[in-house]
Amino acid sequence: MTTPDRHTPARLADTRALLFDLDGVLTPTADVHMRAWSRLFTPFLAEHGVAPYTEQDYFDHIDGRPRYDGVRSLLEARGIHLPQGTPDDAPGDDTVCALGNRKNAEFTAELTEHGVQPYPGSLRFLTAAIAAGMQVAVVSSSANATQVLRTAGILDRFPVVVDGLVARQDGLAGKPAPDTYLDAAGRFGLAPAECVVVEDATSGVAAGRNGAFGLVVGVDRGAGADALREHGADVVVRDLDELVDQLPG
Repeated sequence: MTTPDRHTPARLADTRALLFDLDGVLTPTADVHMRAWSRLFTPFLAEHGVAPYTEQDYFDHIDGRPRYDGVRSLLEARGIHLPQGTPDDAPGDDTVCALGNRKNAEFTAELTEHGVQPYPGSLRFLTAAIAAGMQVAVVSSSANATQVLRTAGILDRFPVVVDGLVARQDGLAGKPAPDTYLDAAGRFGLAPAECVVVEDATSGVAAGRNGAFGLVVGVDRGAGADALREHGADVVVRDLDELVDQLPG
């Protein structure tokens, strides 16, 4: 059997597992995160007299990164230097971890108030993939992945969830390192070449490329198709239902 070229959607027909990012891929929780980050950084940056927080900051410094890395990246971009602190720091503004913990509290408040539903096209793609016998996992930098999946009503579809809590517990480097995706593939007993990474963030598609996965699918929710391809996406779509016909029959 001829192996499909890895740079085309046809590779999906030769794949055993789909490894999904969560925010912006399965659920529009990127919107929830963006509002939470804005609630954190809009007053904080104003107090420090630097350039105000914008939506582009989310894509340039935060999207796809572990929470504390996102805080540090944005602060460095504004020339603000805080000590790292520890994950046990109370929410506040005197350490990177404290700011990250404050953002997490803002996210929980937003999720509780507004809830979240899966993208319809992503849900169709996920349902078709499971029906085709493919393994599916969620690989997310978020420490809230299980909560989001449960709120969206799809937690029971994923036998494997590698999130920010698992990464911290097991000492896995965050995206763009491939470690969390490699961990998910390993839990299925599969090699990277047998798996497809599905991401909407430049750091996430870079993780797929760095791990030599069989295919890296970029979902353009705002990062830009060119940026996703530049960082490692083999295929870029606007919605995952564009790929349903490429799944194993």
